[in-house]
Amino acid sequence: MKRTPFYDCHVAQGAKMVPFAGHELPIEYEGIKAEHLAVRQKCGVFDVSHMGEFFVNGPKAFDLVQKLTSNDVAALSDGTIQYSTLTNEKGGIVDDLLVYRINEEKYLLVVNGANVEKDWAHCAKYAEELGMKPGVDLVNESPDICQLAIQGPLALKAMNSLCEFDLEEMTYYTFKIGEFAGIKDAIVSITGYTGSGGCEVYVKNEYAKKLWDAVLEAGKEYDLIPCGLGARDTLRLEAGFCLYGNDLDDEHSPIQAGLGWLTKFVEGNNFIGREIIEDHKTNNPPSRLKPFVLSERGIPRKDYEVVNAEGEKIGVVTSGTVSPLTGKAIGFAYMQPGYYKVGTEIYIQIRKKQVKAEIVKLPFYDK
Repeated sequence: MKRTPFYDCHVAQGAKMVPFAGHELPIEYEGIKAEHLAVRQKCGVFDVSHMGEFFVNGPKAFDLVQKLTSNDVAALSDGTIQYSTLTNEKGGIVDDLLVYRINEEKYLLVVNGANVEKDWAHCAKYAEELGMKPGVDLVNESPDICQLAIQGPLALKAMNSLCEFDLEEMTYYTFKIGEFAGIKDAIVSITGYTGSGGCEVYVKNEYAKKLWDAVLEAGKEYDLIPCGLGARDTLRLEAGFCLYGNDLDDEHSPIQAGLGWLTKFVEGNNFIGREIIEDHKTNNPPSRLKPFVLSERGIPRKDYEVVNAEGEKIGVVTSGTVSPLTGKAIGFAYMQPGYYKVGTEIYIQIRKKQVKAEIVKLPFYDK
């Protein structure tokens, strides 16, 4: 089991550690609800060093990233970021990721920690087809980079004093490379996975302790607290964000997953699996991911069946929890056609009981 460079910091803060994506990571410190509400109301910091970082270099960098990802990389300019998906030949999702354009011949791909090896093999295969060399033109720097996500409505204000540029002036899905907490060449992006704003900071592993201490010190007056994977999951679901391995997988297309907005069928964007995915956009696919809220007491869990009033199976839950902000039980489920419309009544099979629920619009709370 791997440990991130922040492991000792977590233990010193009294974190409960669990295995996740091949790493020992904190599940909680003070408690999931307290950490969740801290990020919604003020700010918190997450260790996300298990994420993967691939750099794509050289004159064919654009061609490779455009081939690999469903969004239109041509729309990026230096210092901007796209949320996107890696797609496979069947139209399924290999992973969801962030694409950073550093310059026209250098991109950074940030992938999910549990998928680093799979994603690397996938990207390397297509790099070689373009005559690029893995290890030279495509480089996996994941083992050498650590990352903190500082999230919440006060996060940018709290971190601004650590930055050589004005964080609060930066716009959503942009990044800068510069000095942060006295660490040179840090990558600082206005991104996150919570729905409450904030930034993410990447530095070399050797600067991890310096970064952690600086972030906690700068955040003191804003009541920043360290947060674990538990709150990260409830925050992302409450905000309506998908999780790979639950809501996204190799068998469902971006259209099925509700990610049509980042799947661009523009001329020249011949990403892997485009023909199948475009067919899903034109014709009704066999299922779609839909958000729901329980109308009765209960907690929906992954793999619970969804049934109609007649008790017939019509879907399966992919993610579910009780929203710490609203107290309502919420979730995602892949549903059959005919059950997509907002307001449609469905039932979640929770043990021996069919619990009434309703298809809703995202997000699950009023921002």
